[in-house]
Amino acid sequence: MNLTIREAEALAQAVGDNASAYNDRKVLIFPTFLQLSSVHQVLGKTNVMLGAQNCSGEKDGAFTGEVSAAQLKDAGVQYVLIGHSERRHILKESEEFLKRKLDRVLEQGLAAMLCVGETLAERESGKAEEVVIGQINSVLASISANEWQQISIAYEPVWAIGTGKNATPEDAQSMHATIRKRVAELNKDIAPKIRILYGGSVKPDNIAALMAKEDIDGALVGGASLKSESFADLIKNAM
Repeated sequence: MNLTIREAEALAQAVGDNASAYNDRKVLIFPTFLQLSSVHQVLGKTNVMLGAQNCSGEKDGAFTGEVSAAQLKDAGVQYVLIGHSERRHILKESEEFLKRKLDRVLEQGLAAMLCVGETLAERESGKAEEVVIGQINSVLASISANEWQQISIAYEPVWAIGTGKNATPEDAQSMHATIRKRVAELNKDIAPKIRILYGGSVKPDNIAALMAKEDIDGALVGGASLKSESFADLIKNAM
C-alpha cells in the first residue's frame, strides 16, 4: 500500500529506463491494483514486466472488493503473487485458498510467483524445511507438466522481512537447494530451469552476494524497490 498513482508512474518510468541497459536480466514490478493500468501504459515497450500483488480465487461473480485473474490479464498483468507472507500471516490465507488462486491464474495463462517461508519460531524449532516443503506440496504438487512453465517460487523467511535481519547467503542457498530438490521430485525437467527468488530485507548492497549462490535466481524486494535510485542499484548489482 505504497505510492500514489502518479508516484507509481514515475517509478515505473525510471525502472523502465534503467532496465533497458540490462537485457540479460528479467525485471518486473508489482504495483497496487489501482496503479496497474496506468503503470502498464508507462512501461509500454520496455523490457519490464507487470505483476499484481494478489488475485481472487474465484473466476467472477458477486465477490465485492475482489479482483479476478481475468481482470488482471485484461489490465496487462503478466505475473501474479500467490501467498505473500503478509497475506498468509496477517490475513490468514490458507493453503487451500492459495491453491484456488493459483488455479485461476494458471487458467488465464498468467505466470504465478508462489511465496513460501517460515517464521522465526518455526526456524528455531528446526521445522523450517518441513514448513516450506509443506507449502510447496499444498499448492504445486498436483499441477500439470505444462503448468510448471508458468511457475516461479520466492523464498521469503518471515523473520527477515522488513526487520533489517537477513538470512545469510549460505542460509538462503541451503533452503533454495531444498526447494529445487523438491521441485525435481515433482517435475525433474523443470527443476533446473525454474526461477527461485530470495526475499527478505534485500538491498542493493547484499543482492550480489545472494545471487552469487548457485540456486538463487533473483530477488523479491520490498522497501528497497520503492525509490528509483535504489531500484536502479538493485538491477545493476543483480549479477
